[in-house]
Amino acid sequence: MSQEAVPEQAAHDTNVPEQQGAPKGLLQQMEELMAALNADLSQLDADLQQPPGTARPAADEL
Repeated sequence: MSQEAVPEQAAHDTNVPEQQGAPKGLLQQMEELMAALNADLSQLDADLQQPPGTARPAADEL
């Protein structure tokens, strides 16, 4: 192992506590974002499936 690899490994080790202290993993965050996106798309689909004139008013129309 070269001497250059040792400082690089030491720099990497200093980041480990920050990653362990993170409340959520990246995969969990992505799953939550996908669930929220699916819910939004389902609501949009439901709004688009309603007959004209019965859709909810847009935020700028309130």
